[in-house]
Amino acid sequence: MSSGSVPDGARAPWTPERLKRTIRQIPDFPRPGISFYDVSPVFAHPAAFAAAVDSLAAPFRGRGIDVVAGIEARGFVLGAAIARDLGLGFVMVRKLGKLPGATEGESYDLEYGTARIEIQRDAFSRRERVLVVDDLLATGGTAAAAARLIERLGGRVAAFAFMVELEFLGGRSRLDGHEVVGLVRFDDDAHPGACSSEG
Repeated sequence: MSSGSVPDGARAPWTPERLKRTIRQIPDFPRPGISFYDVSPVFAHPAAFAAAVDSLAAPFRGRGIDVVAGIEARGFVLGAAIARDLGLGFVMVRKLGKLPGATEGESYDLEYGTARIEIQRDAFSRRERVLVVDDLLATGGTAAAAARLIERLGGRVAAFAFMVELEFLGGRSRLDGHEVVGLVRFDDDAHPGACSSEG
């Protein structure tokens, strides 16, 4: 079975291993030497998507989370679904210049450049406990920047949740001891010298 195809067995449970076989690795995107881990096939399959959302939401039920923050762009898809599942509100962590009104920003390094994210200044009530969601944890730069920004705006990062964790890049170590849930884990890179999605 090729990487990224939906595995056979319609009635089989969508375990993390089955989800892993559904994720495509696309070499040399968005530039040569980068390997992109594409979760689009999971989003496209209703049962797979539901299983991923359920599995990521489950550890946080009854944990006192106040709001979910999703990181642009695939973190919006996952984060909004998890927020609905948990009965919580949702905050967007967006790229520079995409949010209206007063915003606060944070710059950070990617594997292949630099970027900046923003959140609206009134997004969090004082000391709200925030679950930060994105599709993928690679080097941890994006997630760490989101955490700094959330806490500067008065929120408290309670935990992080990712559909995919690239363990070989060590991103978890940059998240300051916060709880991290990585549903699907890759412990080595099939494309030498490559990295990942967004950070």
